[in-house]
Amino acid sequence: MNKMRLVEQLWDYLRMGQAIEKCDCILGLGCPDLLIPTKCAELYGQGYGDIVIFSGGLGKGTKGLWRVPEAEKFAEIAMGLGVPPEKIYIESKSTNTGENIRFTKALIEKDRLSIDSFLMVHKPFMERRSYATFSAAIPRQKCFITSPNISFEAYFDTYGKSEAAREELIHTIVGDLQRIKVYPKFGWQIEQHIPDEVWHAYEVLLTLGYDKYMITGM
Repeated sequence: MNKMRLVEQLWDYLRMGQAIEKCDCILGLGCPDLLIPTKCAELYGQGYGDIVIFSGGLGKGTKGLWRVPEAEKFAEIAMGLGVPPEKIYIESKSTNTGENIRFTKALIEKDRLSIDSFLMVHKPFMERRSYATFSAAIPRQKCFITSPNISFEAYFDTYGKSEAAREELIHTIVGDLQRIKVYPKFGWQIEQHIPDEVWHAYEVLLTLGYDKYMITGM
């Protein structure tokens, strides 16, 4: 089977494609993808949230690349797109998805924000993992997940322009699929069914050497 078709099977599973509803808060999760704050600003403008929280310090993809935390960069972009500064809250210490959720929860408690529902925004292939992480960490809160409207092909054309960049993306997606399987054992995510054909595609990609972000010894 074509290698990219295998990757697309993982992508299709990891991108949940939920129907979204208006929530108290739009939560943009940090990463190098600047489509995230643009999507958050678009959702705010459409009335999908009353406030916007950006969560992200300098993580794996931005440490050494950016000088300011992901959340601060995202906030600047969102304000430039019309989101009022007083409607934006920033959590700028987290370095991974679990910390995004935990540190955001701490921010909400510290600032005594009244939030009962969340609309999270992340990269397309991070939808399922983000949703599973949130659902484990804050199980009694209503949560939806969405991402920028970009196809598999367009995403790789945009962020995988070089061979090295495409290979890095594939390694990342394969690693994310493994985390859907492994993390529930530690209470870091809720359990989710992985279809046999998706797991088979994952295993074939491993045999092709896409194991850079594999978790071992767990």
